[in-house]
Amino acid sequence: MTSRTPAARPASDTAPSPQSSTHDLVTRYYAAFNAADPAGMLELLSDDVQHDINQGGTELGKDAFGAFLAHMDTHYREQARDLTVMASVDGLRAAAEFVIHGEYLHTDTGLPPARGQTYRLPVGAFFEVHGGKIARVTNYYNLQDWTRQVGG
Repeated sequence: MTSRTPAARPASDTAPSPQSSTHDLVTRYYAAFNAADPAGMLELLSDDVQHDINQGGTELGKDAFGAFLAHMDTHYREQARDLTVMASVDGLRAAAEFVIHGEYLHTDTGLPPARGQTYRLPVGAFFEVHGGKIARVTNYYNLQDWTRQVGG
């Protein structure tokens, strides 16, 4: 009687696919967001990350992104809920859809006065991924709806 040892699985069978790696990367990005962990978010970004701000401009680099996060943390407290993340098969692009639940803490320049108002907004976000890091973040939400919700 001979015994057979199972053949080792090729490395490609055990390594995560580009699609699942990107899905995991974006999911970790939102976990850091929900944990109010800007350092955790920044470590997932490429050094030259492109950030397309909703109804605003484009900023480049981790320093600019970090400054944006600090600004947001001063004025808003937010959580991304009902998160769905989708990634392309090649792992180069991803999208997320979620509902942002927020509180407007301090008046932001050019926006209505803050009085602790709460809001809920559907958000769409799009990502490019290169070298295992997020290289572009683009967010879309309805600013008019937000303004209506905070009483502007």
